[in-house]
Amino acid sequence: MNRKLRIDAEKAAYTAINAVMPEGAVRRALLGKQFPGRVFLIAAGKAAPRMARAALAVLAVPVTDGLVISKYGHFDEPLSGLRCFEAGHPVPDENSVLAGEAALKLTEGLREDDTVLFLLSGGGSALFEKPLIPLHELQDITNQLLACGADIVEINTIRKRLSAVKGGKFAAHCAPARVEAVILSDILGDPLDMIASGPVSPDTAKSADALAIAAKYGLRLSQEAAACLRVETPKELSNVHAQVVGSVRELCRAAGEACRSIGYETVFLTDQLDCEAREAGRFLSAVLRTHAKSGKKLAFLAGGETVVSDGTDGPTDAAGGYVDGDTFDELKGKGISLHETLRNNDANHALRAVDGLIVTGPTGTNVNDLYLGLMDGEQEP
Repeated sequence: MNRKLRIDAEKAAYTAINAVMPEGAVRRALLGKQFPGRVFLIAAGKAAPRMARAALAVLAVPVTDGLVISKYGHFDEPLSGLRCFEAGHPVPDENSVLAGEAALKLTEGLREDDTVLFLLSGGGSALFEKPLIPLHELQDITNQLLACGADIVEINTIRKRLSAVKGGKFAAHCAPARVEAVILSDILGDPLDMIASGPVSPDTAKSADALAIAAKYGLRLSQEAAACLRVETPKELSNVHAQVVGSVRELCRAAGEACRSIGYETVFLTDQLDCEAREAGRFLSAVLRTHAKSGKKLAFLAGGETVVSDGTDGPTDAAGGYVDGDTFDELKGKGISLHETLRNNDANHALRAVDGLIVTGPTGTNVNDLYLGLMDGEQEP
């Protein structure tokens, strides 16, 4: 294993992660903001605890009440004055529903001068939920979508219509109170109505789109679920101000600056990578092979979100993986077939065997993925 390249790659990755941490993003969004009436804080998503803590630190007025919803194991310490909910991801569970019900109850009967400070990050679709169909069927439909290779926009187009809080419905519920939304994006292009299924954003998709997706993948739906897909979601919301304060673009920018600081000539490829993970790997490998004889110290960067058609999302403790010109021989020496590994979508066990996993623990943020290819000009990438 090329230790120098790995050290450089990890330095760039961790620098990029630190650049998109929620604290700075929330501080920039809320510093100097004034809210005339009561303030109710609701944070939902993988970054919710950090976003909520940052908001409490910067707000000029006290929070009347609030709650924070995140993934199991993502709360590192209590949040003063706020109720904390841990829930399921990527498939909603009973605690997701309890959290959604608590948020709806908290925001009942608000006044026009009240403000709901809504802090949203990736993972919110599963963590923050109040289904319009039985939970077990929603779980089944979610698993069907994950297993068939549907992309996040298709998945969320369906989920919006099966929920009482998604697709702008939560903002409509909060009216006439004002909703001030601060959002970390985990979807390419930062579409507000798709991030966490857009609880406070007007829905740009139509019921016909949802029905077409259901037909495309042959989803098994009850009559009740199929009827939900035919109901239109809110297309206008006059009580919301939303801003995206972190995304994959910032992630790539920070990684590029880190690579340049340690002597790499940086080439930014795209922040819109959207394909099967194995195809992304082939693409980046091809780029590196093309420049293998250049003699230059090069860093190729891409951002986006790839998918793996295995029906799961983030089920291990690994945040990513590292491979280099020696990985194939190392796997072969341990009797691990690269072909079988890829066929079974099981890179985790293979890379674990050759010390190729990147394990960060919960980072507190979720802004898509970073892909980094390094060449030191002297050895194979």
